[in-house]
Amino acid sequence: MEVSRGFKTDFAWGAATASYQIEGAYDEDGKGLDIWDVFSHTEGKIADDSSGDIACDHYHRYKDDIAIMADLGLKAYRFSVSWSRIQPDGTGAPNEKGIAFYNDLIDELLKYGIEPYMTLYHWDLPYALHLKGGWLNDESPLWFAEYARIIKERFGDRVTHFMTFNEPQVFVGCGCFEGSHAPGYKLAKPELLRIGHNVLKAHGMAVKELRKGKECKIGFAAASCPSIPVSDSAEDIDAARESYFVSDHPAFAFSDAYWADPMVKGKYPEWVTSCKERGVPTITDEDMALISQPIDFIGLNIYNGKYISAAKGGEGNAQGHARTLMGWPVTPAALYWGPKFYHERYGLPIIITENGMSCHDEVSLDGKVHDPNRIDYLTRYLRELKRAAEDGTEIDGYFQWSLMDNYEWAFGYLQRFGMIYVDYATQERIIKDSGHWYKSVIASHGEDL
Repeated sequence: MEVSRGFKTDFAWGAATASYQIEGAYDEDGKGLDIWDVFSHTEGKIADDSSGDIACDHYHRYKDDIAIMADLGLKAYRFSVSWSRIQPDGTGAPNEKGIAFYNDLIDELLKYGIEPYMTLYHWDLPYALHLKGGWLNDESPLWFAEYARIIKERFGDRVTHFMTFNEPQVFVGCGCFEGSHAPGYKLAKPELLRIGHNVLKAHGMAVKELRKGKECKIGFAAASCPSIPVSDSAEDIDAARESYFVSDHPAFAFSDAYWADPMVKGKYPEWVTSCKERGVPTITDEDMALISQPIDFIGLNIYNGKYISAAKGGEGNAQGHARTLMGWPVTPAALYWGPKFYHERYGLPIIITENGMSCHDEVSLDGKVHDPNRIDYLTRYLRELKRAAEDGTEIDGYFQWSLMDNYEWAFGYLQRFGMIYVDYATQERIIKDSGHWYKSVIASHGEDL
């Protein structure tokens, strides 16, 4: 494959969103409730007591939003499908109006030459399935396989890139371990292992369904906080690599290897299979063969990393270290070491499926939205990604999070990640300075970074 100063000639320059965060129209055209429709209306769960009932009203404004994507020069768009819009009860016959919406969305993208990258599950489980136990129910992989079959049958003639799950680390870790996200559970290790095993089997079944018919590329998107060596010494690099893939700890659901090793290497970390606690799932060879169906790429959602040294272990961040509005540290080298370590371990191409920054954004007196900190952040991170590509890490694309300001889960509308500003009262869209900057980056294929 030819490269142009690090980036492949067919590198996917894109932006990303998620269905619940932008679509709105929560009860229109036959859509069923999902767990976020309910959780967001539960008192005390959302920081500003808001919901995604309307969000960015993308369901009604998608044509205008895609026209903006085209103006920005996007080559690809990563979006997720609302399962309960496709199957209101999570199983059974598809909702034709929901199918029509996504067909229209895909066709509109293709009209402008924007490649659709479809994520099947970005946290919004149908509420009807939640009432049946959700991912704790051992039938859940079969539910997801049926959903994936509909996705491939109805959209697979035009969509060539699929992701089964977005960030199982977060929808299991925050949703079922910490309880800060829907459905708000705080479960013990055996139940978390059962959920994880069912999600992994669901991934494998979905891959098999998506392989049917027209050829496509399939992966998943992991939430990843890379370990960054504090120096370029071999000892610090080895320590960072080892630290990155440790999963034997109480918060294992947030780890990398717990999810990626079964999917790609066909085996759990040893501690999982040796766990003798009551209630852990039975894991068979047939399960592992299913879970490790061949995939084509790994998506990494990377916002920050943690510094590691051989001498001290976790170094942390220096006092006064730059942080985003979210409070996340600004660590550009995460976009070098994360893809590098993943590519070394799993041997698959890497796509940065999310990367971005929440800033203090507002409309200035001149009617524009100036976000120099975001431009600086993205420049630094993309330079590190470019360096990784130049050093031999196979990287197929980069999707900025997010296309537009949106509903930021438990933070409601308190955080703005978009390169398009959204006035939620009027639904006006304003391209921020970072959007215009990203357009120039895409036009130069990253040479102007």
